[in-house]
Formats: sequence, C-alpha cells, structure tokens
Amino acid sequence: MSSRTPASRFLHHFVETIASELGQEKLSIVLEKAGLTPDRSDPARWGSLNGTTAAETYAGLQKAMRTYYGRGARGILIRVGSNMWGRLLGNAPLGVKAQSKFIFGLPINARRKPALELLAKLLADQRGDVTVHTLDLDLLLADKASPGTLGQSESE
Repeated sequence: MSSRTPASRFLHHFVETIASELGQEKLSIVLEKAGLTPDRSDPARWGSLNGTTAAETYAGLQKAMRTYYGRGARGILIRVGSNMWGRLLGNAPLGVKAQSKFIFGLPINARRKPALELLAKLLADQRGDVTVHTLDLDLLLADKASPGTLGQSESE
C-alpha cells in the first residue's frame, strides 16, 4: 500500500464532478454497487476524509465506476477528468492559476507537455510522485504513487 494519499480537496472535487456528470441518483447506485453507502452521493460528505481512508475510498470509487460502466467507464472518467480541470484550478494558488492562463494561451501543439506538467503538479502529494516523460512525440504521465490504484493489481 502506498503511503501517499490524495488530498481531501481532490477527492471532494472528483466526487463533485462525478455527481454533476451522472446525477445524484446514478451516483448513489454506483456507490451502492461498490459497497459504499449511497448517502455518500453528496460531495460535501467526502471532504472530511483524509489519509488512507481517502485513498481507499478514491480507489474504490474508481473501481466501482469501471465495474458498473465497463467499457463506457473510460469515456465517463475522461469527461470527469476534463471537467475537474476547472475545479482544481479554481482552488489552486495564484501562481498556478497564472501558469495555467499562460499555458492555455499557447497553440495546442505547444501546450500539451506544459499542461500535463501542471496537472502533475496539481496531483502530486510530494515532488516527484507524478512525472511527465516525453517519448518521441507522445507524452506519458507516470504516477508513481497513485491513490486511484490503491489495493489493485497491475492487470486491473
């Protein structure tokens, strides 16, 4: 088990974004199927979690989404990730907000790596937890201590 954990604010934004994408009722069903209490469909209830509990809950929610939606989970999670940008940046320090404005002002081909590096900065618990690698023209985000995979095997 990783000693790294997501900040409760990240978990809160994740659940808030899922709730807005799926709706409270559908989120309750997914939570129930995951063995989590359906009353957790209210994003405000997740803000109090931290440490290992937050990591386990985040991993359980990710797994529940993949189990419930199967192949469709990928599309939903991509939309959730895209929509989380605004939420994460809205609560980010002023320096990060300024950096994001600069990055998103660049042409698309020039903004990919800086945007990915900014995301790595927002996701990392500590420096070096999340790194961005350039492989030819492709980019790779490598999360070394992902709470999203806590308790899961490589094949999952």
